[in-house]
Amino acid sequence: MWQNDMKDFQQLITTIEQVHEHLQASAANAVNQALTIRNWLIGYYIVEFEQEGKDRAGYGAHLLATIAARIAIKGLTAPELSRCRQFYLIYPQILGSVTQEFQHRLPTSILGSLTQEFEMKKIEGAGTSQLPVRLQVPPDKIITRLSFTHLVELLKINEPLKRTFYELECIKGTWSVRELKRQINSLYFERSGLSEKPELLSELVHQKTTPQAPKDIIKNIYAFEFLGLSTKAILEESDIESALLDNLQAFIMELGNGFCLEARQKRILIGENYYFIDLVFYHRFLRCHVLIELKIGAFDHNDIGQLNTYVNYYKFEIMQANENPPVGILLVADKDHALVKYATAGMDENLFIQEYLIRLPSKDQLESYVESELRKVR
Repeated sequence: MWQNDMKDFQQLITTIEQVHEHLQASAANAVNQALTIRNWLIGYYIVEFEQEGKDRAGYGAHLLATIAARIAIKGLTAPELSRCRQFYLIYPQILGSVTQEFQHRLPTSILGSLTQEFEMKKIEGAGTSQLPVRLQVPPDKIITRLSFTHLVELLKINEPLKRTFYELECIKGTWSVRELKRQINSLYFERSGLSEKPELLSELVHQKTTPQAPKDIIKNIYAFEFLGLSTKAILEESDIESALLDNLQAFIMELGNGFCLEARQKRILIGENYYFIDLVFYHRFLRCHVLIELKIGAFDHNDIGQLNTYVNYYKFEIMQANENPPVGILLVADKDHALVKYATAGMDENLFIQEYLIRLPSKDQLESYVESELRKVR
């Protein structure tokens, strides 16, 4: 009797898990489809305005910046609007799927001109294009099987056949975005072209990849911004690193000396990619930004290069005319010691270095902090 009860209980657990996983996947896919359609529509209407808008000349090259400032929608910055525009131009064949699949879910005011255009153009062979339809992934598969975050990576590929190759392989393997980027960087397309038996290479590649989970589908910057959620929840920090950052933030603030916290995990866009700066302070007396990066592990030369990139980004993009150059602090902790490096590239040492060193935390203070915190978490 007890064994039968246990069997029934285990069946209950299995059923609940299956229900959760299935509906979680459905919810994630629904969000991503809506996000993809939204961005495609934004791109469509921007291009339509550029081509047909009567007052378009009044905006010119500043159109996207003007739109971003006017709409004030989280995540839709001028670079992102440009990406939406690019998305439409590369995938105009999605038009058919939008008008057919979403005709009952979008208001007539949105679908009206789209339906007319679809009827006029019947756009076979457009988009991913310069490729015949037989070599294109069906538009509905682009919408339903790839997240917009996947598409962002695919938009970077200029060659249509190469882009289609990765679309297909990504769909077949249900790759995560990270896996897609890894395969592109491994020159999978080129290696496949050089292989005598590309089907065997494909089999080997897919054997070594792990399909993404539903939580990975929705857990991205674009989905969180689309839903109006905080992107902090998607930052995959280790427990140790998160604890260290919490205490480091408090430690710096307790020092006084003019530190004002501006952001935690500050997101910046450089080129096509987003980066996150662990802590960004503004120093009232020095009149400059102080960028702090914390690395768990031994010092690597790439760490200082990364921080230097952030410092220079702030110098050229954020720093105002009446402010001093930003300074970066890199904290690197390994098993035996803490290492502190200051990235001061481009700083006028004759004018500011002494004042910086007086106002900022000392190397000894920071070393003591890191070593103390590491002892707590080990």
